[in-house]
Amino acid sequence: MLRRFIVCSFAVMFASLPLLAQADMSAKEVDKARAEIRKNVKDTLNKLYKLQPSAKSLISGSAGYAVINNFGVKILVAGSGTGKGIAYDKSRKETFMKMVEVQAGLGIGAKKFSLIWVFRDADKFKKFASGSFETSAQANATAQKDDKGGAYAGAIAVSDGVWLYQIQGNGLALELTAKGTKYYPYDELN
Repeated sequence: MLRRFIVCSFAVMFASLPLLAQADMSAKEVDKARAEIRKNVKDTLNKLYKLQPSAKSLISGSAGYAVINNFGVKILVAGSGTGKGIAYDKSRKETFMKMVEVQAGLGIGAKKFSLIWVFRDADKFKKFASGSFETSAQANATAQKDDKGGAYAGAIAVSDGVWLYQIQGNGLALELTAKGTKYYPYDELN
């Protein structure tokens, strides 16, 4: 019964996403929002390259990549998160993105974290940037703490040709749970 309630709650929350859209932004507000997101994306990439220098070559040789900075809260049996960022195709064309996440399970707390998606497959990148990318409910891997392991060290293989880095605190996260997460274009900024 509780499981059915949780599943139905998630479905209603995702179906209501379009209703939560912001009111129209002025040109000045759009420029300010874009500048803030670009700065946060640049800071995140610099932090990733410092933590995992081999990530730079993986990203530069990719079909596309996305950087999403997130904030999540969990109180008792439910949690949610939101995020903003940019997806870049091979030519480095920007698509501003949003993220929303819902989760169930016991816990309490708040956290900031950043996700860096790297796509070797152009079709998977296009699906991600359009908001129609789907992946498994959970991806787990052990990230290496040293420079060993080549270009993929510290990245989690989410699916064939798709890697994910998660920066949390001062390091790469060792485990990622991506349950109930939706990425979609930030239409007001595109």
